[in-house]
Amino acid sequence: MILDIYKDALEYSAQDWIKLVILGVMCLFSFLLIPAFLITGYNYRVINTAVHGIINGRDSLPEFDDLVSMFVDGIKVVIVEIAYLIVPMIIFLVFALISSQLTGAASSGLMIIGCLITFIVVVAACLMSQMALCHMAYNDGAFSKAFALSEIKKAIDEIGWFECIATYLGLIIITLVISIVVTAIIGLIFTAFGISGAALGADPSGVFVLGAFINSAVAMFIVGPYLSIFNARSIGLLYSMQA
Repeated sequence: MILDIYKDALEYSAQDWIKLVILGVMCLFSFLLIPAFLITGYNYRVINTAVHGIINGRDSLPEFDDLVSMFVDGIKVVIVEIAYLIVPMIIFLVFALISSQLTGAASSGLMIIGCLITFIVVVAACLMSQMALCHMAYNDGAFSKAFALSEIKKAIDEIGWFECIATYLGLIIITLVISIVVTAIIGLIFTAFGISGAALGADPSGVFVLGAFINSAVAMFIVGPYLSIFNARSIGLLYSMQA
């Protein structure tokens, strides 16, 4: 099931490269905040499509229409994600506060333990927040459903905690691998060009600068949007696998 979800999401995310570029442009101007909320709103639409769809269905990427609604959805998504991160933040602050009152190995050891516990809780909180967004989308965008913890837990129980955690961790690994591989390939290509130019007596600095620029552009306009849609689609399909 998990591999089928990944396969579907990888293919789904590559349907329309123009929409990826549009998301990339929004990302470029995300410092203005409004585009940032539109991005999260668009990913929410991807989730909404997935929770009402099936694996290997014929769903298409959402359109960039009704921007006001997309913006509002984006705000709701950010609020939900922040709310679910409050608990791990409190846990970290508690450990940091206690360890600050200690000295030497006791302080360092307690802080290490606190960081490990915080990391585990962060992973769980991120999974819960994503399933909460799916639950909200499945219930016609009802904001309260994102905090219906008993219903969300029931949904995860039906899917299986192992499957949910394995899928989520797999998404993290796939995201890192794709990002690293694409960056490495582009970097190696321009490094080879630079070395070849240097061997011929040319200044390779311009080639390296161009390579860094193209790497950044590809990451922002192609890889980043692709992976954000991939993750949203995967989580939505995972939610749809309830018994």
